[in-house]
Amino acid sequence: MAAQGFLLIASFLLVLFVIARPLGFGLARLINNTSLPGLAGVEHLLWRGLGISQQEMNWRQYLLAILALNILGLLVLFLMLMTQNLLPLNPQQLPGLSWDLALNTAVSFVTNTNWQSYAGETTLSYFSQMAGLTVQNFLSAATGIAVIFALTRAFTRQSMNTLGNAWVDLIRITLWILVPIAVLIALFFIQQGTLQNVLPYQPITTLEGVKQLLPMGPVASQEAIKMLGTNGGGFFNANSSHPFENPTALTNLIQVLAIFLIPTALCFAFGDVVGDRRQGRTLLWAMSLIFVVCVAVVMWAEVQGNPHLMAFGADSNINMEGKESRFGVLATSLFAVVTTAASCGAVDAMHDSFTALGGMVPMWLMQIGEVVFGGVGSGLYGMLLFVLLAVFIAGLMIGRTPEYLGKKIDVREMKMTALAILVTPALVLIGTAIAMMSDAGRSAMLNPGPHGFSEVLYAVSSASNNNGSAFAGLSANTPFWNCLLALCMFFGRFGVIVPVMAIAGSLVSKKIQPASPGTLPTHGALFVGLLIGTVLLVGALTFVPALALGPVAEYLSLH
Repeated sequence: MAAQGFLLIASFLLVLFVIARPLGFGLARLINNTSLPGLAGVEHLLWRGLGISQQEMNWRQYLLAILALNILGLLVLFLMLMTQNLLPLNPQQLPGLSWDLALNTAVSFVTNTNWQSYAGETTLSYFSQMAGLTVQNFLSAATGIAVIFALTRAFTRQSMNTLGNAWVDLIRITLWILVPIAVLIALFFIQQGTLQNVLPYQPITTLEGVKQLLPMGPVASQEAIKMLGTNGGGFFNANSSHPFENPTALTNLIQVLAIFLIPTALCFAFGDVVGDRRQGRTLLWAMSLIFVVCVAVVMWAEVQGNPHLMAFGADSNINMEGKESRFGVLATSLFAVVTTAASCGAVDAMHDSFTALGGMVPMWLMQIGEVVFGGVGSGLYGMLLFVLLAVFIAGLMIGRTPEYLGKKIDVREMKMTALAILVTPALVLIGTAIAMMSDAGRSAMLNPGPHGFSEVLYAVSSASNNNGSAFAGLSANTPFWNCLLALCMFFGRFGVIVPVMAIAGSLVSKKIQPASPGTLPTHGALFVGLLIGTVLLVGALTFVPALALGPVAEYLSLH
């Protein structure tokens, strides 16, 4: 079993790096404001037709463009969900959503979280799914990638105050990266058996003579971008464990590859743009080492199973509860770690049914900011925040002003870095405390003791870090939970983007200093270890007390 597990991990990473490398070349061209081959003429017509000026923006203008697009998208989606009963493509005549559920859902999809307090097949019309959720899946993914474009330019430019044009970046990312790849993935899913239609739900009679209503819908198109854009919302309540969303073991593999594809390619592109590929490989090494250890721990925990079941004579010590039997415990464990290491809430198992340690690892991966590959764009700029913190710590050790890629890291950058890193932990801990102190929060818990606390901690961690997966076992579709999680999702997304853009605006105006004998090399095994240590240190200091009350206490009670 151990050999099979490590072979699965190694094969996954090998295929991932092979397909991500060429995509990194294309992303690097876009970061450098160079059109992809053969598209310069098309872009010229687009800019003229849309009335877009290619004049570059400073960091405030870039940020305002990003915020304006997302706030407008939030308002449109909110109104669309509340009035979906009046809109077309609603063959099941589903009613509009309540204000609190519509608000939660709109914030969720605009912030790339895709937390769902509802069952998609019984709540949302085809129009809401296609014109509302799928559109925001593209735009929220493009937003994260655009932010890392701006931050990467800040490291390579000097004595300037512009970071590119937000509208140009968003359109290029959407049209030349997200749409083509999503179309290819969707066509493959359709070939494998994923639904793609706008038919009314079909009544059928099973072999046992039971009458059922079989849901239909445009599933493949949403499934492709939900994975590629690390969005994660499922068309069906069962998400990627549903055979209409994830019909075969091959689609299961393509889904986990799609989740990590753009985050990995962005690391390669970062190395290309800054002129030192070792920098990109260093980030990938740090991410990959943490990832491999986390997958190994989850696989080990789920193979060990629950000792209480063994005491009652269970046939196997492998914990198959909550797992999809088509994929098995190893592939399911890999999926769970991938989806929580990235900011993708797609699941092919119920994390609530994992063992105590098996459920703790996905929770912790979200809590450290989802920087282990992470979301599209957000994972890389999150990891770069830890890079700045690591060089600052190293600078304190040797009494030297910290620098990264030739840019001095001063007080302003460190204040913004600390703010960006502390936003999500503050939201997680304060949000969990509010939920546990209030009757409205506790009433949603379906399990007592440490496991019930873990459900609450997981939900707030997922929302604050824009993941969207759930432990399940928490009745979150109430005004209290919808509003609390909506606030966590909104500030967890834009409360990080604002200081990241401020850092970019500060760095772009600085000169690039040549390396000297005292410059800390930010590549190689030593810096990889320092970076991993920084991530682990922040995660341990922040969340160990909370984890001790939940999954750790549950594990000790079982053993």
